[in-house]
Amino acid sequence: MLSMTGYGRAMRELDGRQLTIELKSVNHRFLDLSFRMPRNLMFLEDDARKLIGARLSRGHVDVFMTYRNMRSDARSVQVDRALFDAYVGALSGLTDSGVQDDRSLMSIARLPDVLVVTEAEEDQDALRALLKETLDAALDQLVEMRRREGAEMKKDLAFRTDRIEEMTNAVEARYPETVEEYTRRLRASIEELIGRNVDETRLLTEVAVMADRSAIAEETVRLHAHIAQLRECLEKAEPVGRRIDFLVQELNREVNTISSKSQDVPITQLVVSMKAEIEKLREQLQNIE
Repeated sequence: MLSMTGYGRAMRELDGRQLTIELKSVNHRFLDLSFRMPRNLMFLEDDARKLIGARLSRGHVDVFMTYRNMRSDARSVQVDRALFDAYVGALSGLTDSGVQDDRSLMSIARLPDVLVVTEAEEDQDALRALLKETLDAALDQLVEMRRREGAEMKKDLAFRTDRIEEMTNAVEARYPETVEEYTRRLRASIEELIGRNVDETRLLTEVAVMADRSAIAEETVRLHAHIAQLRECLEKAEPVGRRIDFLVQELNREVNTISSKSQDVPITQLVVSMKAEIEKLREQLQNIE
């Protein structure tokens, strides 16, 4: 089980080219990637999306790339000769102004746009190889952090699941007592009104109607089934966040049905506690891949 929160960073250098990649991920319903990279690396975005998509299935991931080309052929300097000659001509026209002519080659070269620095065209194949090596290393860190956090979340989910099962068992154990208590209350009410000549057939009919309306066996059976499936999901290696989210919705549905059927105070108290545990499950699910 993986969390969707994590961080990874890697820096690699290959043949004079240095690439640093940082990854930050948070929860999101789908895999959502956001890139910040130099313009000369933008052709790598599609490759990066495929590499990340092969390792992650959900989460918003910010991808930061910084790049340095330290090769001797990375840049070249050229002189804009036409602009240089124009500067020289313009300055020559000032020689009769009485101002000392202190022109030098370097002073003119420092004038705007005389020297033009040109970035060499990047070797795309070399950068693709560098991207894969660096991004794989950053993803290793990110996934490991997500795995460690996911392990802690798994423990909490398992604990909440156990609590819900315990309360489901308690509801099942309590239900027969609610029928008996209803029978005693109904008998007492009838005897108070008409004396001890209680029509047993009518009494049993009323109890049967009440028992049918408040029966929760179907709901508790489904709760046990959902709990079993949830535990199976916790042991799976692949992403299970969406599956668990569905199961938690179903747990909540069954508990709400029990709540609407039962008028028994102890069962109502158990239902309230079950809803609290389900809500905690739901909160944790927001960050499970």
